[in-house]
Amino acid sequence: MTNGPSDHPGQRVFQEHRRLLFSVAYRLLGSAADAEDAVQDAWIKWSAADRSQVADPRAYLTRIVSNLALERLRSARHKRETYVGPWLPEPVLTVPDAAEAVTDAESVSMAMLVVLETLSPLERAVFVLKEVFGFGHAEIAEAVERSEAAVRQAAHRAREHVQARRPRFTADQSRQREATERFLAAATGGDVNALMELLSPDVTLWTDGGGKVRQALRPVVGAATVAAWFAAIGTISYQGVEPADMKAELVGINGGTGLVFSGAGRVIATVTFDFDTEGRIAALHNVANPDKLRAVADGTAYDLGRP
Repeated sequence: MTNGPSDHPGQRVFQEHRRLLFSVAYRLLGSAADAEDAVQDAWIKWSAADRSQVADPRAYLTRIVSNLALERLRSARHKRETYVGPWLPEPVLTVPDAAEAVTDAESVSMAMLVVLETLSPLERAVFVLKEVFGFGHAEIAEAVERSEAAVRQAAHRAREHVQARRPRFTADQSRQREATERFLAAATGGDVNALMELLSPDVTLWTDGGGKVRQALRPVVGAATVAAWFAAIGTISYQGVEPADMKAELVGINGGTGLVFSGAGRVIATVTFDFDTEGRIAALHNVANPDKLRAVADGTAYDLGRP
């Protein structure tokens, strides 16, 4: 991505805050491509602004990117309503231990982004800016161009909504990685019993093929059904790739450990996991829509922890 001439007077300040801007935009949009576009548009606005009047560049730039992301979010609503099968966010590779704080990892997890998708655009922006990045109500009101009272109400509604759908518990990253390794070994070995032991009884598998590749159009529910689905990995071809030509590796995805499946010279799918309080797999998010695998295929690892 080009950010304009390197000697542009506002370039250094913009680059200082670029990671923050992408982190905000990605959590608001659930798409790396759209977040990059929002950051690029923010650069254009910033480079044209009268920066002598800007007392707080961080707040000013966050306001610009939040508004740009909100516009995109509102216009994307219709597309998501007519989407074929479950809509999942676009996965991104994340740098190891980027999210040292559990809240950082949690706030960018597939499971959380799916919950954020159910908020109104305003509630989503307020929740992300307040709960993840620690902006005050007054700052957020200025950023989203609403009254402080409206922002407080939106923050309250969003927090209640998220807490109801996303109970918080401390995630042990090493245990999660170990469970993911065991899952991969059991799946590639076709070991249904070993998979069943790792899965919560009412586990749910969400698959996003976007109508581009064959996937389940509804959630797959229950340990036996989900175990059978993944135990078949080593025995059937997938998207024209034979099991022997398929490679699966553990990688950092969205703040946790996930799996990337590749073959025939391309990334075929990602799988990420959500765990219950006992450390069993409660949900799996399987993205196979090729349009959503570009960020992973590019190999760019993002640091999405709070700058």
